[in-house]
Amino acid sequence: MALRSGGRNLSFDLLSGHSSDEDEILSNLSIYNPIQENDLSALENKQNRRRRRKKRSKNKTIDLSESIEEHPVILQSVISEFDGEDSIRHENGYCTNGLDSDLHNSSIETSIFKPLVSENGGSVTAVLEHVEPDFGNSIASFLPSIELRQRNVDVSVSDESMKEEIGTSLPSSLGQEKPGSNGTLTKLETAPSLDWKRIMAENSNSLLSMEKLPLKYFMEEIYAGNSLRSTTSVGNEKKRQRVYNTMFHVPWRCELLIDVGFFVCLDSFLSLLAIMPTRIVMTTWRFLTNKQFQRPCATELSDFGCLVILACGITILEATDISLIYHFIRGQGTIKLYVVYNVLEIFDKLCQSFGGDVLQVLFNSAEGVASCSSENMAFELMRFILDQTIAVVAFIVHSFVLLAQAITLSTCIVAHNNALLALLVSNNFGEIKSNVFKRLSKENLHNLVYHDTIERFHITAFVLFVLAQNILEAEGPWFGSFLTNALMVFLCEMFIDVIKHSFLAKFNEIKPVVYSEFLEHLCKQTLNIESEDGRSNLTFVPLAPACVVIRVLTPVYAAHLPIGPLPWRLSWIFFLSALTYIMLVTLKIMVGMGLKVLATWYVNRCLKRKQHLHLD
Repeated sequence: MALRSGGRNLSFDLLSGHSSDEDEILSNLSIYNPIQENDLSALENKQNRRRRRKKRSKNKTIDLSESIEEHPVILQSVISEFDGEDSIRHENGYCTNGLDSDLHNSSIETSIFKPLVSENGGSVTAVLEHVEPDFGNSIASFLPSIELRQRNVDVSVSDESMKEEIGTSLPSSLGQEKPGSNGTLTKLETAPSLDWKRIMAENSNSLLSMEKLPLKYFMEEIYAGNSLRSTTSVGNEKKRQRVYNTMFHVPWRCELLIDVGFFVCLDSFLSLLAIMPTRIVMTTWRFLTNKQFQRPCATELSDFGCLVILACGITILEATDISLIYHFIRGQGTIKLYVVYNVLEIFDKLCQSFGGDVLQVLFNSAEGVASCSSENMAFELMRFILDQTIAVVAFIVHSFVLLAQAITLSTCIVAHNNALLALLVSNNFGEIKSNVFKRLSKENLHNLVYHDTIERFHITAFVLFVLAQNILEAEGPWFGSFLTNALMVFLCEMFIDVIKHSFLAKFNEIKPVVYSEFLEHLCKQTLNIESEDGRSNLTFVPLAPACVVIRVLTPVYAAHLPIGPLPWRLSWIFFLSALTYIMLVTLKIMVGMGLKVLATWYVNRCLKRKQHLHLD
């Protein structure tokens, strides 16, 4: 039977190499036998009776699990051969290897091994207590390099006198043992003292050496390569493309989309002022020339509905005292101006969203009146009138909101305490804070671009209002200051939109090609091509801005009418109206045709690119 210690095998063959020395050890150990030779047979008989009594009665046995350190000195002097037949077996099936038959019958087992095991709690190493120091040193000199592992040994004690003898301490040279909670004895090894210099020398790779000087550390940091290697890493082509997208590609495509959207809104505004009056005049002329009554179509009813809204809005705004509102807003501080402008901007977005739905409902009611039967005419007509009333109220409120915004911006431009700059900085950076750090999908980003486009058009209407006010009330050289302030407003708005969309695309991992897709969709909307992906269109209702612009330009025209009799004044009113109409129609033709050409070219370009990618 072999014993293992630290991955090495220790067998009887190793021990048998010192047979002569073992005989000398056994002969020397017999000198220290405290029991006489004539008592050997009596002790053997007593031990056999105890073994038989232990097998019969199992209720009085006590198992103690002991961690025994098999010291080479004890094993060389006591253990000569391990045999399974002579092992002492316990009731739980676990056995301790006993001595062979020769050693079992000798005086070593009866007088030294058994009493000392009983006396020292089953520890074989406790035999060293009864061996003289010189003799123990001579034994230890035989096998200095052999190490044996520790083995758990269960010692069953059935005699009360043997139980009481367990617990003696080991010599201090072998360490101390502490009783465990389950009756076992645990050996406590003394930890070596800590040497700080030795630890620093062994861990020189992970810890700074005590011999390193600050200058040496500084030189190592200089020649280490990247000075920010602990907080940054080396980028790649994807990171470079992300930087270029944030700085160049997204700003360019976003601004191109907003500019095209601005001209789409301008085309709709010019259609309201130039195309709609022409169609209304033509429809009225047809009604007057045809003696037979004909039911108007949905387009004609929609034009009449928009005309009613525009007329009501202009009438209400004409009765409003702009100077009173202007002086009330001018008396507020800069902080209050910022709060007022933000509140008006929020109401502008709400009214614009609600106004688009109201106008769509009005157009649907017009189609219902144009296509209904005679029996349902009364119901459809009542619904059209109700929808017309709701639309009038909604757009009048929206017109007041835009007029208050224009007056607030005019107050900031005219003021000499840099109120305009403070207003633009606070408002625009507040817009960045409310939008940039949000998670947005492509559809939400699409709607946000359209809101920025409409806001750009509204700012143009506000600047036109300021221009009209300066024409009427300004004194001295004012045009240069007006151009500077107007340019500041537009550049600040462009700068804020570029920053907002660049970082929205960065944080939401949106590629610049998405803005090209938005532009393609806007071009298809301009060409009246149905979208296949079901994206939302640019919804812009120019009724409220038109009411504000007409309300502002009317006093300018009135101030430049010549003084004279009424027919002369009426002729001048007709002339100026015709001239304005011609200018609006010319501008409408130029903007509309330019948008058609641009939209056609861009849609064909996108189609060719998709076909090319498909062929690749």
